[in-house]
Amino acid sequence: MAPESLATAALAIVVLLLLLGGAAKAATAGSHAEPGALARLGPGVLAPERWRKPMMIFCAGMEFVLAAGLVFTAGPLPRWGTVAFFSVATYVLWELRRRRPDVGCGCFGDASSTPVGLRSIGRAAVLAGAALLVAVVPVTGTDLLTPSWHTLIALGAGLALLAVLSPEMEETFARVRHRAPCEQRPVAAPKALSRLRASNEWRSHLDLLTASEPSDSWRELCWRFFVYPARVASGAEADVVFAVYLSGRRPPVRVAVVEGEGSGPLRESIGVSAGY
Repeated sequence: MAPESLATAALAIVVLLLLLGGAAKAATAGSHAEPGALARLGPGVLAPERWRKPMMIFCAGMEFVLAAGLVFTAGPLPRWGTVAFFSVATYVLWELRRRRPDVGCGCFGDASSTPVGLRSIGRAAVLAGAALLVAVVPVTGTDLLTPSWHTLIALGAGLALLAVLSPEMEETFARVRHRAPCEQRPVAAPKALSRLRASNEWRSHLDLLTASEPSDSWRELCWRFFVYPARVASGAEADVVFAVYLSGRRPPVRVAVVEGEGSGPLRESIGVSAGY
């Protein structure tokens, strides 16, 4: 197999892993994780707590920059920079395994919470070797547009090897198999509130509300309820009760306008046993 085919496959793999790793780190750093969550991920655990999140964001940005440099430029800087990145990562993971065997590598954000093992270290070493091949053999991002059969075969073999060396695969499958039901999954109230304020139901009832923050909020199974004081067209005081479903990318939102005492209209509108 020609070195150019191997190098093109290596380029595709390295760019893909850089983008996936950067996106996962950025998502983890920007998520509303519980306090101390980053203390279990990546080499940032060796730094003071206030530096852990900035380090993860910096690492994500570096991966995006290296990936863009590999695809859109032919200069040596992004290529040898990628070699250095994965070489340093290999050493850091080895050191992390020795000094903090209880933490995950953080390679793909919170998906990499399994304690660092030889597989994670081996994956970083393989990627360092792939980056070295890309640096030595003159291939560019345009070669990815017209891959040969040899390149596709090498790409498939490389991805299979990385899958074997990735404990995240097993962890993801385990999470899917043993995923807790919706009513048992923790969902932060601010996240549910942001889903509510992005809904049509919120916009259609916004004129009725007399306060910008809810007067009450609670959770019932897989629903989060928010109560807002309101004034209806007749001038009477009322409560607008929103119910946000806590699962799915576009969760349904139900709403009921409750005037005075009683919760009958609420139960009819939401269709669940709500303790109002």
